[in-house]
Amino acid sequence: MWNLCTLFLAVFVFEKGLAKIPDFIHPCTADNNTCILQSTIDALPEFVRGLPAMGVPTLDPFTIEKLSLPLPGLKASLYNGKMTGFRNLVIDNVESNFKKHKFMMEVHGNLSLKGSYKAHGRVLVMPIDGDGDLKVKMTNFKMKVTINTAVVPDDKGRKHFHAKGYQYTIDYGQVSFNMTNLFKGNPELSNTVLTFINENWRLIADEFGKPVIDFATENVVRSIEKFFLAVPIEELVEGPLPYYD
Repeated sequence: MWNLCTLFLAVFVFEKGLAKIPDFIHPCTADNNTCILQSTIDALPEFVRGLPAMGVPTLDPFTIEKLSLPLPGLKASLYNGKMTGFRNLVIDNVESNFKKHKFMMEVHGNLSLKGSYKAHGRVLVMPIDGDGDLKVKMTNFKMKVTINTAVVPDDKGRKHFHAKGYQYTIDYGQVSFNMTNLFKGNPELSNTVLTFINENWRLIADEFGKPVIDFATENVVRSIEKFFLAVPIEELVEGPLPYYD
């Protein structure tokens, strides 16, 4: 399978009817993982800029207009969130396997999230009744995403990749929080709660982080699906195609 970033950018080129693929797109033969890794590294900085003509938003910053965080004992929401850092992620490994119907990517880097929040309830044992600004920094964040693929025909009988589902594992690295007004009208208690949150950042990240990462990953995979269905396989893979049932 062609690497995903190259795939995304190639779709834009074909849709616009351009004769030449941009220099930063480097097609690979199927399952040539050495080529796929390098091609993904080359294409990522351009891809995250976004492809408006294809309806693909900019990924750096990645925007979260509103997201409810369904957490035990806590009613919380994130508003006007912007996550940055995707442009500078380091791609550690990429593997494509036609026979197993899998595409895997491993990345690491630093990510930041800024926005506003509202929260009422408890975080671990500490009470929260807040409405303010939020800033989260993840240092040496690591993630592995595996996409389960299939092949589907379009109405003209041409074959397209299809993202059936995905799984991911994550290591938040080191996380720091800065949240204002954690306890309305009580700056001293707000500072106490913030200190507690940063002292217990790993537990807090496991609670708060999963809904945010789930949201971001789901949206990225759905964007991948749009690209898969836009261009036939034979236009995206260099050389002969392996058998894919």
